[in-house]
Amino acid sequence: MKGRNIGNPETEESKLSCFNLEFAILGWMDSGFANSEKNFGCLDPWRRRRQCREKWTVFFAVRSRKMGGGCWSVSPIVSALVFFLFFVSSVCPARSVSFNDSSQSFRPGHESKKLKFVRAHLRKINKPASPDGDIIDCVLSHNQPAFDHPQLKGQKPLDPPDRPTGHLSRTAMFEENFQVWSMSNEFCPEGTVPIRRTKEEDVLRASSIRRFGKKIRPVRRDSSTNGHEHAVGYVSGDEYYGAKASINVWAPVVANQYEFSLSQMWVIAGSFGDDLNTIEAGWQISPELYGDNYPRFFTYWTSDAYQATGCYNLLCSGFVQTNNRIAIGAAISPTSSYNGGQFDISLLVWKDPKHGNWWLEFGDGILVGYWPSFLFTHLRDHASMVQFGGEIVNSENSGSHTSTQMGSGHFAEEGFGKASYFRNLQVVDWDNNLVPLSNLRVLADHPNCYDIQGGINRVWGNYFYYGGPGKNPKCP
Repeated sequence: MKGRNIGNPETEESKLSCFNLEFAILGWMDSGFANSEKNFGCLDPWRRRRQCREKWTVFFAVRSRKMGGGCWSVSPIVSALVFFLFFVSSVCPARSVSFNDSSQSFRPGHESKKLKFVRAHLRKINKPASPDGDIIDCVLSHNQPAFDHPQLKGQKPLDPPDRPTGHLSRTAMFEENFQVWSMSNEFCPEGTVPIRRTKEEDVLRASSIRRFGKKIRPVRRDSSTNGHEHAVGYVSGDEYYGAKASINVWAPVVANQYEFSLSQMWVIAGSFGDDLNTIEAGWQISPELYGDNYPRFFTYWTSDAYQATGCYNLLCSGFVQTNNRIAIGAAISPTSSYNGGQFDISLLVWKDPKHGNWWLEFGDGILVGYWPSFLFTHLRDHASMVQFGGEIVNSENSGSHTSTQMGSGHFAEEGFGKASYFRNLQVVDWDNNLVPLSNLRVLADHPNCYDIQGGINRVWGNYFYYGGPGKNPKCP
């Protein structure tokens, strides 16, 4: 049933009487009048009754001429009807009439009020899918954004490839239910993928539609150009076909909408010029992209140094999702706490030896999807660098540093339970084997603001602690 406003019963009854009386008069007209409706426009719901009265008078004169063999006189009966119509219209207020809609129509002056009611009603019926405010849509797999790409049109997601050998099991402390939206054990049906709905306000927060869903500015690994600052561990100088790490998740403070804080791994090829290729995955807090301060699982790719190609998550044609239980871009829960519980996610990216696509795995063998190899130039072959760590954006231009935190917001020296970490760092070699890192190097752009300390042991393999508070007495 369609809803409607309930008004004063006496007023409504009076309006109804006048309305019925007008239609009683219309009922006396012959079929010729009905067929002329579209020519006169008198039943247009947005015209005033006064205009209709003038046109009806002309109509009756014309009809009388046709009936009287060319005489322009108006018959007494028609004159009486016209007089009666004038009387009814002067007594009854002008109303809008719609023959095509069973609901009450609104005049233009009431449109803003109507829109307000509509939005309030939609807020009642469109319940968010999770407590963080996200709405998750279950989209047919072949209708996801990736298949808008010309080279993927008409195709379906590929079957899973062989995983690298030496895969360590259960390296993450929690698995599928790591996202807020799925904590009630509700997932999308088979044959669909969960996609976080992008809202109007999400796009409006971006500097432009063209830049929506893209990293704010081009970045370099080895500098803080354009406000990007890093604390990372990396390997280079060999051919890499994938990487794996476990990352603990925090909720660092981000100072304003135009900054972000993330922890991720990069699979990199090309130079740090215009031909940079990257595949990225991890967690981030980005008020500009998501409109809140929740840590969220994300992916990214580019084949031209963050210029025209690539995007976050599923916000363009690129990454092909195959999993119906993980929503890329959705909030992560729980998170680690200072001197409390530590929660991490395990991520594996590797190149399928058979088809050349780059696959993403989460946790203990949970495939998320893949980046088709044709998206890239250098990464069609292999990566030349793998990088792990944290990144923030410092938008302050007043000479002082941002207070945006990286990782836990504490320095590496504080160690387990207090500082952020990456552990069990591995890479995939040419023969699809997971192997430990042999030459991990660490780098912090601004060590007084965010730092990093590496190590190795039998349980965590290659690891490092990293992060910091940003602005502090040593980082003014």
